[in-house]
Amino acid sequence: MKLLKSLFTFCLCFYLFTFSKNVSGSVLKAGFDIEEYKELLKVSARQLDTPWKMKIPDPQYFQWTYRSPVNGLDNRWDLWIHKSEKVAVLSVRGTTAHMVSWLENFYAAMVPAKGDLQLSNTQKFHYELADNPKAAVHVGWLIGMASICQTMIPKVDSCYKAGIHDFIIMGHSQGGAIAFLLRSYFDYLRRTKQLPQDITIKTYCSAAPKPGNLYYAYDYDHLTRSGWGFTVLNTEDWVPETPLTLQTVHDFNTVNPFTDAQKLIKKQKFPVNLVFNIGYKRLRNPGYKLLRRYKKYLGDMMYKQAIKTMTEMQKPPFYNSFCYMPAGTIIVLKADAEYFRHFPDSKTNVFAHHFMDPYLYLAERYVP
Repeated sequence: MKLLKSLFTFCLCFYLFTFSKNVSGSVLKAGFDIEEYKELLKVSARQLDTPWKMKIPDPQYFQWTYRSPVNGLDNRWDLWIHKSEKVAVLSVRGTTAHMVSWLENFYAAMVPAKGDLQLSNTQKFHYELADNPKAAVHVGWLIGMASICQTMIPKVDSCYKAGIHDFIIMGHSQGGAIAFLLRSYFDYLRRTKQLPQDITIKTYCSAAPKPGNLYYAYDYDHLTRSGWGFTVLNTEDWVPETPLTLQTVHDFNTVNPFTDAQKLIKKQKFPVNLVFNIGYKRLRNPGYKLLRRYKKYLGDMMYKQAIKTMTEMQKPPFYNSFCYMPAGTIIVLKADAEYFRHFPDSKTNVFAHHFMDPYLYLAERYVP
């Protein structure tokens, strides 16, 4: 009898738990789903003028319902709705063949992850992408994110009113970089009650470069913890290794052995203090010099090119760092000998391993 009571109690608890999960209306599940990712690749490939659209099959479960106008630095997004479930996909376009789209990638100076962008004389975009005041992000992709939000947020609101509470943010390459920032921005909108509290958001950043510094990555990983934000990469793809990362002694946490290094050196006896001081400066100063060059060429000069398209945009204050780091739970699609028979290295096509075709090939052979 005791066994039957225990079994009954267990079944009742299991039923109540399952029922409570179902009544929340959430369709999306936490965790990386390879079938879900493959379907999203097919959705992303429908951005017809993306240079690396290859022979990718049509999506099976999602239907295209909206395409935004092009704005910003040649940015665009699509809305797809699941044919039988209450799920919407926000598909962010990647780099196009237009020079201004590449300019967005090279406009790689960092800006604080909390602040304002003056996109035009009449449009100021306030954003908060991380809590840590040391967090910083790529300014070009921030402009891209801010540009598509003008049409995206109203569409998300319309979907919610139609009963869709589950959203997937998907982007490949530059689209993946923007997807990081978009996910962080949605959290800010939700916290400030500009978006409903009960929406569920899952994010797939495919073949995405690094979106910001270590402190932004910490915040993003905490936000999407427990299986809600994934960075999918091909081990042969160089794009996830970009932008270039430069770490100086000012990129460490507040408590570190470098903050007062010169004070400690001065306490040493002569000539040890002199030798150590010269050695320390020789190790430290080249990084500072290179940082100034990065900010000049990938910040100031790229801004001058960007305002040829966005003529009223004001230059934001750059963050004094170039220490880019990956973000999100990384899903590795590992290339093997069989892969190279289908997708060999190329001396003429630097995107041979970045196209969606090799990603879909590896995804179809991915073993969880």
